[in-house]
Amino acid sequence: MTGSFKIMFVCFGNTCRSPMAEGALRKILENRKISGVDVYSSGTSGGIDFEATPYAVEAAKIWEADISSHRSQPLSAEIIDRTDLILAMERSHCQEVLRLCPDTENRVFLLKKFPVSGCSGEGVDDPIGGSLDMYNQTFLEIGEEIGRILPEILNKVDEKKNSQENNG
Repeated sequence: MTGSFKIMFVCFGNTCRSPMAEGALRKILENRKISGVDVYSSGTSGGIDFEATPYAVEAAKIWEADISSHRSQPLSAEIIDRTDLILAMERSHCQEVLRLCPDTENRVFLLKKFPVSGCSGEGVDDPIGGSLDMYNQTFLEIGEEIGRILPEILNKVDEKKNSQENNG
C-alpha cells in the first residue's frame, strides 16, 4: 500500500519473536480499526520461507492473532530502506540493521527501549527450543511492550500522514 507507514520487527531467525510481535501489532491495529500501517518482520540470520514455530503460532492465539501463514524473510538493506520504524528484539539485531544501513539510527530501536534511540538495553529473550509456556511468556512480554509503545507508534503514523498531506 503506497504511502502507508511501514513497521518491521527484527529477531534472529524470524520464526518466533518477530512474527509474534507482527501478529500482535496487526491484531491491535485491526481491533482499533486503524488502517494505513503495514506490519512485517525479518530475521538477521533467518532463512527464506520458513514457517513460524508451532509454539509461536499457538502463543499468538492468546490474542487471537493468526500467524500460521507467516513465512520468514532475511533482513536486507532493501527491506530496511522501505521501512519507517524498525523494532529489534535484541541489541545484536539493532546493530545488524545499523551495519546494513548506517543512516537508520533514527528509525531503529530496541523494542523494550522505544522511543529511546540506541541499541543498548534489555532485549526480549528468545524462546526457541523452549516450552509452550516460555513462548506464552514471551508473547505476553512482547504484547505488554507493544501496548506501552502504541501511542508513540500512532504518533509516528500521524506525523508521516500529515507530512504527506502537507507535501502532496
